[in-house]
This record gives sequence, structure tokens and C-alpha cells, in this order.
Amino acid sequence: MQRTLSHHLPTRIGTTVRIAGWVHRRRLLKSVAFLIVRDATGLAQVVVTDPAVRAELEKLPEETVVEVTATVTANGTAPDGVELTDPTVRPLGPPAVPPPFDLYRPALTASLPTQLDNAPTALRHPTRSAALRISAAAVAGFRAALDTRDFVEIHTPKVVSSSTESGANVFALDWFGGPAYLAQSPQFYKQLMVGVFERVYEVGPVFRAEPHDTVRHLAQYTSLDAELGFVADHHDVMRVLRDTVAGMLGTVGERAGGALATLGVTPPEVPTEIPEVHFTEALTIAGAPADEPDLAPAHERALGEWARREHASDFLFVTGYPMAKRPFYTHPDPARPAYSNGFDLLFRGLELVTGGQRLHRHADYLAALAARGEPVEPYASYLDAFRHGMPPHGGFAIGLERFVARLVGAANIREVTAFPRDLHRLTP
Repeated sequence: MQRTLSHHLPTRIGTTVRIAGWVHRRRLLKSVAFLIVRDATGLAQVVVTDPAVRAELEKLPEETVVEVTATVTANGTAPDGVELTDPTVRPLGPPAVPPPFDLYRPALTASLPTQLDNAPTALRHPTRSAALRISAAAVAGFRAALDTRDFVEIHTPKVVSSSTESGANVFALDWFGGPAYLAQSPQFYKQLMVGVFERVYEVGPVFRAEPHDTVRHLAQYTSLDAELGFVADHHDVMRVLRDTVAGMLGTVGERAGGALATLGVTPPEVPTEIPEVHFTEALTIAGAPADEPDLAPAHERALGEWARREHASDFLFVTGYPMAKRPFYTHPDPARPAYSNGFDLLFRGLELVTGGQRLHRHADYLAALAARGEPVEPYASYLDAFRHGMPPHGGFAIGLERFVARLVGAANIREVTAFPRDLHRLTP
């Protein structure tokens, strides 16, 4: 008999089915016992009245893997309006050792460090797995949104020879006796691939050896990168980003509706035109000094509150960041060269996306590096492509875990990360 998943049970009323999953909960009452079985799609309630079956059930603690063959019976008070009756229950492994917390409770009561130490079992809890389902749907939406716009998915190296990609610290490693580094970003490679496909994207890990010990930073996270050629300026990039975020949220709603319901989350609407403020205006709105070189987290929160209040928007573009705070490959604003054609997208008062227009002329790169007192040699293979003709281009990068954390209202980015890597954690 083919296995039936729990969410298909309402369509099988009156038939005998075989389900399999984990013992989520046992309720051993005087005259009847209830077995709740959890599989990848939900919960199934099994009613046990046979004393022999009950005796076997008493030997199977929570999280034991079992198979149940029973009749599907309508019951409006059971999960999905059905329950399983006249069951036979067969363990598919030895009795499980109970985890250090109850997975059947509506919320995990264990501390976050305890959950992370025991991630393989903590992630089984519906609230933890729901966040990961939302993450998977968001990635599917990212890909779909860009595929329909003729982007090509690429896969770039995660081990590189130089530590010069950005200002971030890097993880060094031994590469056959020589120095190498974990990539901080696919930035250089996705720019080079614009010269091949014009429009490219990548979903992959990036590594930052920054000693941040905060609720919004990880040492390894998943970056959703895109780069497109033949742009007029950064506003072309921002329009693609707006549509991409809308596509991600739309796919989350379509594919992860149950997960959203589990967490009580309603995805926000993305405005047709996301409100935009220049960096200098953003400082005024946030009450920051006019000579502030960057936005602090408190400034971002203030801007998020302003966007919600003035534009009823959870999203806000901040454009024109000072060139001094942007990487050397950033294109300056032709009208205000001290400011960049770069932007951040804030989501509910938190930086979610960084992007902008890039330089595309070889001579401009040489000038930009000279202005910063940086040597050309470490960038030689990267810069060489610009000698052979590159179109005006730009792109962006979305931090997946930060996107999901902000969407579901998680207090800590580690709540939506399966196996986080940070300043203190390298296991499990």
C-alpha cells in the first residue's frame, strides 16, 4: 500500500491508508489513547481503542518513527477534519531518545542557544521548520522573477586567491600549500559574467569574518545576487529589484501559505513605486548630523518608521550614499561626484539589500584605485575584462536570512537559519 501524506487524508475518507512519520504526541486516557503522527506536511490524529495496540503505543516515546495503517474517518474536531481509526502501529526504528524540549508544544520554550545546540531536532518544531519553508519559497521566487526577465543563473567560485573584494575581513585557508580565502561576495564574477550573458544571478553562500556578535549578523549567510547590463543608471537596477522582491513575496504566499499561517504572518505589499530618499535627506529624516558618513541601525529604524508613516510602505530606498563609504567599483553620481549611484533597500527599518551602478570603463577603474591609494595588481584578472568592452551595468545582493527574519518578525536571525555560523558557533 502506497504511503499517504497527512495533508491528503481529507480526500481519503472511508478508505484504508498507510501513513508514516514521527510520534508527535501521545495522550493516554483511561478508555482511549490518541497518537498524533507528524510528517512533512502536517499532523494526523490516530485513535487507539484496542488494548494490545495501546500497550505497544506506551512503549513508543515522542519522536519515535512509526508507520500506521488505519481507516480514515471524518471528525470535525481532529486535524484537517479527519482521524485514523482501527489502527495497527509499527515502529520503523528503536524507541527515540526524547529531545531536551517538547516538540509538541505550540512554542519551543528552550533558550535559543539550547535550540541551536540541538538544531537537528529543534528544526522539527513547526515554528522552526515553517521559517525554513518560507526561506525555500523566497529563493524559488527570486529565481522565477529573474528567469522571466531573461537572467541566467551562474555559479561562481567560493574559494578565491585575493582578499580584496570588499572592506570585510576574510577567512584564510590553505590551498595546496598556498594562501586562499573564502569569498566574501560573487561581486567580481557576476560583473564579469555580464560580459557573457548580460543578465545573471546567483544563489550561494558568502563568508564574512567580521567580529559582529549581533542579532542580525552571521559569518556565513546565503546571498541572492543579481547583475544586469545596459542600464542607464542605478534606477534601472532598483526597478528590477522592486519586481524581484515582489515576486519573492508572491511565491512565499503561494508556496508557503501554511508556514505563514503557522507563524501568523501576512506578507506585506510591495508598492508599485517604492519610496526613495537621497542619503542627505535620509540623515535629516533620521535626525542624524549632516556630516554623518553612513546610516547607523538607529537611523535605519527611524527611516523605516517614517516610510510606514508617510508612505504606508514597509520598504524604502536610500540612494546616493557617499562614495567614501562605497566600494571602488561603484559609479559616482555624475551631478554630485562625492555621492554614488548606489542604494540600500530598507525593509521595516533594516538594511536588506545593497546595490548600485558599477563602473564599466577600464580607465575609470584605474583612476578609482589610484584615488584610494590601492595597487592595481591584486585586481588584474578582474580589471582585464573591462579592457575588452563592458556595458554600463549594476546589480544588487539580498541577504536571504535577513529577509526571512524581517518578514516573520524574528528577534534574532539565527531563529530562521538552520545551522548558523557566527563568532561563537561552528557546530552542529
